[in-house]
Amino acid sequence: MDPVSRGMLAAFAELVAGPVLDAGCGPGKVTAYLAERGLDAVGVDLSPEMVAVARAAYPGVRFRQGSMAALELPDGGLGGVLAWYSTHHTPAEGLPAVYREFHRVLAPGGYLLLGGHVGDEVRYPTQGYGHSVSYEWHLIPADRQVDLLEQAGLTVTARLLQESRHLCLLARKPEHP
Repeated sequence: MDPVSRGMLAAFAELVAGPVLDAGCGPGKVTAYLAERGLDAVGVDLSPEMVAVARAAYPGVRFRQGSMAALELPDGGLGGVLAWYSTHHTPAEGLPAVYREFHRVLAPGGYLLLGGHVGDEVRYPTQGYGHSVSYEWHLIPADRQVDLLEQAGLTVTARLLQESRHLCLLARKPEHP
């Protein structure tokens, strides 16, 4: 993990109070990173294969299968939601529902940390994680990401756009509606 990513995740871990969801956790590395920092973290991924990989790699951390757009969690129960390089797997037209769902599960004052690729295209990577892959990346501009988060009721409090087309956004659910 690069130093900028580590710094953003460490700041997120320091800010949140209460349980944290790693939405689209993949192989579980970031969920485990948060758990190692003392957070009550659970990873959720749509892929049963990724959940199995995460459970095998980090047996002391909780992982389960599920969709970012339909989380099986109570309203307002989370201090934080992390979507680290996961939302770009969702087509742009599906992001409003995902961001509304993040807003729903966050407690008032809870934080969302979003990390991912930005652009204005759909990519089809063929290599990743040391092997062949087949999936789509739906890239959207940084300003559009901010607009979608704000439309979902979240307030963007920090933005980091790296020259390599990577974006980190920290957003917060308002304390009072």
